Amino acid sequence: MTSVLDPKTIGKPKRARRHVRTLTGYLPETDASGKEKWPRGEEEVWKSGLRGVDGVNEYQAEGSVLNWGLVDDFGAYQAASLSVRDNLIVNWNETQLHYTKKSPKRAYYLSLEFLMGRTLDNAILNLGLKDQYTESMQKLGFNFEDLLAQERDAALGNGGLGRLAACYLDSGASQELPLWGYGLRYKYGIFQQLISPEGNQLEAPDPWLDNQNPWELPRLDVTYEVQFYGHSERLNDGTGRAVWTGGQEVLAVAYDVMIPGCYTKNTNNLRLWESKPKRGFDLNSFNAGDYERAIESSNSAAAITSVLYPNDHTFWTAASLSDILRRFKNIGKPISAFPDYVAIQLNDTHPTLAIPELMRILLDEEEVSWDDAWTIVTNTFFYTNHTVLPEALEKWPVPLMEHLLPRYFLQAVEKKYPGDRERLGRMSLIEEGFPKQVRMAFLACIGSRKVNGVAELHSELVKTTILKDFVEFEGAGKFSNVTNGITPRRWLDQCNPELSALISKTLKLEKPVWLKDLYKLEGLLKFADDKAFRQEWGAIKQRNKERLAHLVQTTLGFTVNTNAMFDVQIKRLHEYKRQTLNILGVIHRYLNLKKMSAAEKKKVNPRVVFFAGKAAPGYYIAKLTIRLIVNVARVINADPETKDLLSLYFLPDYSVSLAEVLIPASDISQHISTAGTEASGTSNMKFCLNGGLLVGTVDGANIEIAEEVGESNVFFFGHLAPAVEDLRYQHVYHPVPIEEKCPALANVLNQVSGGLFGDGGAYEPLLNTIRQGDYYLLSDDFDSYMAALDLVDEAYKDRDEWIKKSIKTTAKMGKFSSDRAINEYAESYWNLESAKVPA
Repeated sequence: MTSVLDPKTIGKPKRARRHVRTLTGYLPETDASGKEKWPRGEEEVWKSGLRGVDGVNEYQAEGSVLNWGLVDDFGAYQAASLSVRDNLIVNWNETQLHYTKKSPKRAYYLSLEFLMGRTLDNAILNLGLKDQYTESMQKLGFNFEDLLAQERDAALGNGGLGRLAACYLDSGASQELPLWGYGLRYKYGIFQQLISPEGNQLEAPDPWLDNQNPWELPRLDVTYEVQFYGHSERLNDGTGRAVWTGGQEVLAVAYDVMIPGCYTKNTNNLRLWESKPKRGFDLNSFNAGDYERAIESSNSAAAITSVLYPNDHTFWTAASLSDILRRFKNIGKPISAFPDYVAIQLNDTHPTLAIPELMRILLDEEEVSWDDAWTIVTNTFFYTNHTVLPEALEKWPVPLMEHLLPRYFLQAVEKKYPGDRERLGRMSLIEEGFPKQVRMAFLACIGSRKVNGVAELHSELVKTTILKDFVEFEGAGKFSNVTNGITPRRWLDQCNPELSALISKTLKLEKPVWLKDLYKLEGLLKFADDKAFRQEWGAIKQRNKERLAHLVQTTLGFTVNTNAMFDVQIKRLHEYKRQTLNILGVIHRYLNLKKMSAAEKKKVNPRVVFFAGKAAPGYYIAKLTIRLIVNVARVINADPETKDLLSLYFLPDYSVSLAEVLIPASDISQHISTAGTEASGTSNMKFCLNGGLLVGTVDGANIEIAEEVGESNVFFFGHLAPAVEDLRYQHVYHPVPIEEKCPALANVLNQVSGGLFGDGGAYEPLLNTIRQGDYYLLSDDFDSYMAALDLVDEAYKDRDEWIKKSIKTTAKMGKFSSDRAINEYAESYWNLESAKVPA
């Protein structure tokens, strides 16, 4: 396929540091012998690689006027992206026409986050055009890797929830399933993370849309009116129907992002909604001198999609359902057939308002009876639970939707369990209080056909804790498990291309074969004992370390020891994920190094520890943890006695793109949540797929990873989930001083309080979460944690055996492909069949 950026088409533009907004190029003259004659000495400029000259000129060639001039890396990135988008549009149109013609059942994935990462590299890899684009851009004088770096990650999410949604969309298209995503087009995302000189996290707007986003298609032809507030007026026609009146009207405008499948024409869609005012400017208020009121409706409408996690999810769910219903009605089927053609997956509780909204539409607009409407609803929705933490389960004010809540559900409960008032209270959708709150997880549960957790342990905890009463009432068959997965296209082929190429060469398989059937990696097991293969494997890991070290050098100015072990923890900052345990362990290691003799230090493995992740702006304790990490790094990295043996870096503004550099470089990764608190985790899968070994608790998907790769290749520590509640009980009713329970940890806390890493008093609120209550059991797990890290040190001394462990880990990661997970949803939940677009 010929790219529109083929040098034969547009010639050889110079490069400059300054932006020139238009894509320009020029053609040289040729003499009688065919030799190129460059105008105005440009051949010399081109060959010498001079940069920084500005200006745009015109050159007459073959009867046409061609603009030629200076295109910098950003301009070339935009040009390349738009040409790739042209390829995607062709496949996208053919896919939508194919779905329209065949009318298959469709699935819709509703998620408040879609952490897509950069798109250009992923798109050309899935299209199979990487080599062509790399060569074309090189001939034009550009390094394609430099162009990739020009793209800023789409700010559509923050953590694992959004990245999981992105992986599932990739797998849906790659498995040729008719699957669409629906989300919000955030203007500023969550925030851009900055670190102050004192080590504090600062938040700034994320400027990801400051420049044109070449990956989205504004769909001004796809808009829906969404009403906020107002009230419901019952009609006196005996039907029980109602009409919603009053309130504020907001327009939902669609933006489409094409999702290409891997080595297939199937190209699905992510539809994002932007909120706009229906009436943007109140001229009467302006004329009356009330300038604030003149723009009030415009500002309030635009605010809905300004930042991640808006206060009102009604806009998103209402627009998405209107779009889904319109598409369903186009096939001419009765509304009773809606569940036969539509499956809607709720990614956690955020989209749960779609359940009462669909009830409202069916009752008030489609004139369906209550019982029939509820039957349609409960056969359409599917609910994925992502947490058992009570504080993370959403609750919404009752007045928002009280006339639509299926209160007869409690009548059915009372019929089955007569007189059991405590059970009725536990299972009620309404939590009493002021104001009364709707338990969204309960609504998602009773309004869905099936409910699933995201790892075997998590799914079992869901059934035995937060939804236990519902399991007893509705039967265990409704509750199941789909262990999360990751896309190997991005998390191996894209982020670790050298390893991907080695796998293809070694297994003698084309990428389309093993990238879409990850179980093929098991073929690597027989090469673990091959010395030459191990050397290649180790050399690739080393070059990935050097790539990460170069990033740290160019962005932070620090020189990283690439001969050390790389130890990485990258997650959003939260107490249950226990970044605090990690940094306290680093301090303990530092204090021990300070006490060692020179002879003892010679036996120590050098270690470089990396942290990255964002804390929610209002999460004070998580932000204190970042401050501690930054200030510990400042002390450790400057200590001449230890800096060659231990160094520490906090990399700000964590993103998918940063993870793509960190993950391939890791020797070990830390997944150390308190047992029973991490639903699944997917970063653990990404590290292991790239040959990094896992240090973790027996929690989430760590358990299933160990079952696959073998416990000898995993470093487990800590108490098990069944013991957690008993330990918390002991903390409250039979507390033991930390000095007695865990002297090593007590010493670390005292050093922090004493000011070794700056103002010790500033960290007291963080340290008191451990000294007083210790809900996440740091004091109970600390000694076990440090023992596990000692085992890591001992194992790393035998580099040959370590590389064997690395190879075996990658080889057994087939289960954790998102292709497997999405096919489980399609087959066991959505009843969805493949709809391959003909080649």
